[in-house]
Amino acid sequence: MTVWRWRFFLPIFMAMLVLLSCEHRADAHGYSATFSTLELYQSKTELTYALDELSVIELVGGDTNQDKTLDSEEFAAVDQKLLAVLQSSIDVKINGESAGWAHVESLAMHPKKAVLKASFPAVAASQQIQLSDQLYLNDKASNYVNLLTVYNGTQRSTAALAGSNRTWSLNMTADDFAGLQPGDASPQQQLPDETTSSSATDGWLSFFLLGMNHILSGYDHLLFLFSLLVARQTFKQYAATITAFTIAHCITLALTVTGVIHVSSLFVEPAIALSICYVALDNLIRKKVSYRWVLTFVFGLIHGMGFADILTEMNIPKSNLAVDLISFNVGIETVQVVIVALVLPALALLYRWKHSRQVAVACSAAALMLGGLWLVERVVSNL
Repeated sequence: MTVWRWRFFLPIFMAMLVLLSCEHRADAHGYSATFSTLELYQSKTELTYALDELSVIELVGGDTNQDKTLDSEEFAAVDQKLLAVLQSSIDVKINGESAGWAHVESLAMHPKKAVLKASFPAVAASQQIQLSDQLYLNDKASNYVNLLTVYNGTQRSTAALAGSNRTWSLNMTADDFAGLQPGDASPQQQLPDETTSSSATDGWLSFFLLGMNHILSGYDHLLFLFSLLVARQTFKQYAATITAFTIAHCITLALTVTGVIHVSSLFVEPAIALSICYVALDNLIRKKVSYRWVLTFVFGLIHGMGFADILTEMNIPKSNLAVDLISFNVGIETVQVVIVALVLPALALLYRWKHSRQVAVACSAAALMLGGLWLVERVVSNL
């Protein structure tokens, strides 16, 4: 009995040492997200650029009391520094020439985001407008994305600027220019759900890449997937588990993005962390896995809501919604299939080793502790 206890608890102890010896910030999402709106008028071009609060702190500091938020006084101390960073990173060009930043209307702190509003010269017929975003371009540790919505008269388009694909452009035709508002009314107020053609960065590919980047930076989703796989199972069990997870998160991803259901992130994010803890604990307690696909389906419904968070912030036109949603989901599934294809053969080799159970216990213990850290952090942050 004593030997068995040592074999069981030693991997857990080693996993604790590894976690505690590393300076780890319990943050499951490494995403820095911007939600931008570009509105085209006959007399001007308006840009609204909203950057999440944590990214503001990361870029220019200002969080003097270390509470991961910026009050009005803290933001006032760094707003000009932030403006300089944004002006050096964002470039609007008309016919290949930079439009400059002569008309900055405002830069203010809103709940959980800083919002910059600026105006630029109008885009005439037969001219091209281009927006490029170089924020975080050389920061390999950041997964930055600019979710851009463009209003062009009675048309609307969306694009996800991420990775090395950071430029959006549009060639203004004479008909498009004739359909623009003069500049005293927002095109957002009278838009049918139509889309405009723009560069290759706008469309299914940008959302496919966004889906890939989203799951690769969603460490909680990856840890949940690994926790599902690390317990020894038959091929049939693995297939059932992965299929259940895929179907479940596809269902709630679609329902959430289309607005059929809405569950607050105050519940979803802690529930995702809890799902990691539950599966990891199940791995520790039970040597044999049974009916895991049922549990995985339930937790997959929750993870699908988590996948949807970044898309729900975008004003995606209905005519684009199906393609963008499918592309985003295919990006997620592509990464998931690759991960499973790499992990399962490695686990098959591991299971031939006589100490494979101890390794699985150590991995599950580490997942349990990390999931527990995320759970506590998310619950406390919601208080």
